[in-house]
Parts: sequence; C-alpha cells; structure tokens
Amino acid sequence: MSFAPDITEQLARARADLRMGVPVVLSGDAPAIVMACETLTAQRLTDLLALGGAPVLAITARRAETLKARVYDGDLARLALPVDATPAWVQSIADPADDLRSPLKGPFDCARGGEVTVHRAALLLAKTARLLPAVLVLELPQGAEFATQHDLTQLDIAQAFEAMSHRSPLHPVVNARLPMEVSEASRLHIFRPEDGGEEHYAIEIGRPDRNAPVLSRLHSACFTGDLMGSLKCDCGPQLRAALAQMGQEGHGVLLYLNQEGRGIGLTNKMRAYSLQDQGFDTVEANHRLGFEDDERDFRLGADILKSMGFSAVRLLTNNPRKVEMMEGSGIKVAERVPLRVGENRHNEAYLATKAAKSGHLL
Repeated sequence: MSFAPDITEQLARARADLRMGVPVVLSGDAPAIVMACETLTAQRLTDLLALGGAPVLAITARRAETLKARVYDGDLARLALPVDATPAWVQSIADPADDLRSPLKGPFDCARGGEVTVHRAALLLAKTARLLPAVLVLELPQGAEFATQHDLTQLDIAQAFEAMSHRSPLHPVVNARLPMEVSEASRLHIFRPEDGGEEHYAIEIGRPDRNAPVLSRLHSACFTGDLMGSLKCDCGPQLRAALAQMGQEGHGVLLYLNQEGRGIGLTNKMRAYSLQDQGFDTVEANHRLGFEDDERDFRLGADILKSMGFSAVRLLTNNPRKVEMMEGSGIKVAERVPLRVGENRHNEAYLATKAAKSGHLL
C-alpha cells in the first residue's frame, strides 16, 4: 500500500509551488532546481546564487525574438544570469510591460549545445501554472537529496514531460436541470480533469438526438466579454447568440471551456491588453509575452461530446482550427455554421487581426 502522490498529483503540487515562489526540483539525467521568474523574490535569488554553478534564465523563442536574444534550441533560449542580476532584472526579461521604456536589456550570453529537456519541461510547467513562461534553472547533480533536505516538490523530468504533453482525461461529475432564458429545458453538465485543473462545462439545450449532428459551440471562457460586457472582443455576443440559436432550434450543446485568454489565463490576458494599449495587435502581444498565437486545446470539447454520446456536430464557429481539431479528434463536423456578431469600433482591429493572422472566417 502506498499513499505517495503519482506524477499527476506531483505536477499539481509543483504548479502551486511555482505560483507561490517556491522552487521545485526536476530529477533525471540532468537534475535541476527550477524557479518561476514571475514569483521570484530577492531572498530566493540570493539562495539560488549561493548554491554556486551557473544558473540560466530559460525563455521561449517567442520572447527571445522580442529581446533579440539568440535562439539555439529551437523553441527556447537559455540566457546566462549576470553576476549582478537582481529580481527586477530577471522579471524584466520575463515581463514585456516596460520593453518600450527600457528596450536595451542585453547583450545576452546565450547557451548553445547540451541537453535542454529540463528547460523545456520547466517552461511548460510554468505555462500550465498560468505564469509567464520564463524560469531560472540551475543544474544540481544532487537534486534528489537537495529536494528531500529542503522539503521541495520533486518531479521526474521524463515522467513530467510525458504527463504534460497529453491532455488530462475528463470525467463527468454531475449534471442537473438549469432552466434558462433561452430554454427552460436545459441541463448543466460538469466535467473535471484528473490533473487537478479547472473544470469544464456543457450546457445541453433540450434533448438532442445522439444519432444526428448536434448544433454545438466550443466557447472559451472570457470573463471580460461574457460577464463584464467588454467591447474589446466579440466573445459575449457570440456566447449569447449561440445559446439563442440553440434555444430557437430547441436543441444544442454549448461547451464552456475554461481556457481564458486563448489558454494563457486572465492575468496574462490582461498583460496582453496592456501591450495592445501600447500599440501591439493581439497576436504580437501574445508573442511578446512568450506565448504562441493560441494556446488552447479544443480537443477537450471533442472529449466531452463523445462522453455525452455525440459523434457529429453542426459547429457554430468562425475558426477553422476548431473544425480541424474536432475532425482530428473523431467528431465529424457536418456543417460549419457562421457566427458573425459583436463587431464594434473598439474591436475592429482585433477582429481584423484574427482574420488576417489566425485565419478566422470573418
């Protein structure tokens, strides 16, 4: 009998530790201690430097492009940490908020060659913790002993990377009747992932035929648009229009996926908004933060639909990527149903960028 946490549970602990500024240890062929730059404190940095060795600051290739740092490792860059590095300097590398005010942060001494699996795993861990993708990494040959001595969460690098490279299975928790304005015959289904992440929801309108394509919408959570009536996006109008159409037809399934800000979280989304105020478009803002154009995984929607007994949809979307992910995950898209609503003077440029750079059919 063992009560020890498995790799999924260890990852949940590690994400929480990084968000609180606590280091974690990745063990394997190249053990290392890892800290998130966003939550770094002066004392933690002092303690890290006291260990000796040569810490590096790992950032994504997207962030490196903004900083004009050389990328030798494909999707990431490793910057040598200056001897006089401060938390403020480290966080200025991670966070682009003051890039325009203080653009000259280099020159950077970028590592070349060697194993980067630990750095890649650490960056992915920071991303999945909804932190800026920038981490301090110090190789530590006695990583396992160090983790035990200091009560730090320890992850096997290979196991962690494998677990984070696959989406967590979703399980239905409960469903109940939920009369709504668009339809009194509605139910809300809750699905919970095994990895301790955020739950996702399915709003079922009426009793759709499981043997026919169901009118469906993959809707990513948008606190600002869905709840606050933000005019910077078209999310709120799309949500309400999709539900209204399902109510009019008498059936449908709206999948409400907790992937705020195209999968980067509300905090990072607000950082992107701040960069948009500086003149960058929505894609450029994501890149400057170190993220890709879109970090969402719409296969979650396919998993939920299959769990509910559906195999085909009429998909309410302007995004061809959603169609591709549905088809690639075993859900037939019998029809793409356009959903063009919500344009206003505040989001004209945003929608134009989605069409020009993300392929949305607007």
